[in-house]
Amino acid sequence: MGSARKVRVAVVFGGRSAEHAVSCASAGLVLGAIDSDRYDVVPIGIARDGRWVLTSGDPARLALTSGSSPSVEAVATPGVSVTPAAGPSGGALVFSGPASVPPELGEVDVVLPLLHGTFGEDGTIQGLLEMAGIRYAGAGVLASAAGMDKEYMKILFAARGLPIGRYVVVRDRDWGVSPSSPERKKVFDEVAELGFPVFVKPARGGSSIGTSRVSGPDELEAAIEEARRYDRKVLVEAFVAGAEVECAVLEGIDGAPPEASVPGQIVVDPQSTWYDFEAKYLEDSRMEIPAPIPASAAARVRTLACAAFDAIGCEGLARVDFFYTPSGEVVVNEINTMPGMTPSSGFPLMWAASGVPLPQLIDRIITTALAKADGVR
Repeated sequence: MGSARKVRVAVVFGGRSAEHAVSCASAGLVLGAIDSDRYDVVPIGIARDGRWVLTSGDPARLALTSGSSPSVEAVATPGVSVTPAAGPSGGALVFSGPASVPPELGEVDVVLPLLHGTFGEDGTIQGLLEMAGIRYAGAGVLASAAGMDKEYMKILFAARGLPIGRYVVVRDRDWGVSPSSPERKKVFDEVAELGFPVFVKPARGGSSIGTSRVSGPDELEAAIEEARRYDRKVLVEAFVAGAEVECAVLEGIDGAPPEASVPGQIVVDPQSTWYDFEAKYLEDSRMEIPAPIPASAAARVRTLACAAFDAIGCEGLARVDFFYTPSGEVVVNEINTMPGMTPSSGFPLMWAASGVPLPQLIDRIITTALAKADGVR
């Protein structure tokens, strides 16, 4: 890294997943808050068809509202495509096309991959960047893949003794070819043992896209088919009564253990029956920070958040979601290895409440990534 210039950060966002718009909104918040005196920012978008392009860095054009859905295509710089490439002295981003772009712009020091969902948060871009020899922030290949796949996430949590809810996995071969198949009947029987209601979701999805709350067996088949629109593997989770609590985690500095934020509790918009996509991003849901739970429960949440972070070998940052039951039990629901960074997202809000404002939070994530040794994580 040259001393004559600022640290160059490529903020990569968008992507091919159903969470494209949420990723754009995350990028908008980060691009508006990153310290421009310290960092030279290169905004890179991945279009829905997989093309990498240079984009505008205007945060206002990436806002997610009820009337608009931001996209990479809408902010792309015409005529400039981007390709990650390996080189003898390290990787770079190569710009090509009729538009003139200084080649040194591609000599980035670190990539901040603000991608949510498949083809980004699941280890795919992490593996690509490692192959190209380009540093990146956040979790590595294995942790990203395990964090995205809710089945294996839960397997790893259980192996570490973390308290999790009951669930059923539905794969292609489990679903059968017709409603009357023996495979499908077995799925119905296994889900019935969980009791209703249940939540049906794509096993490798996020932002509640493709997720349904199922009140009884008559709704189950349609809910599984809806989830299968987004993923061939589906997770059916038993309902856990209680408050939804979140906790943000950062990798420790200089090899120290991970650090957990003050927990927050989700207060769902009264017009919503549960915390679905609209409730998360477009309605009047909010977070109460700190979470209105006993101090002992908050301490338990923070301890389990760090344990979940370590259980999948996470790095950089994560958000861990919990249920706090009326009996005082804390149940781990899932971990997000690249949590949402929109204005309504819990991750930046919880760290702000913990004394780490957004510019400082971004700086820490980047600094942690730059401190890592070259090579496989």
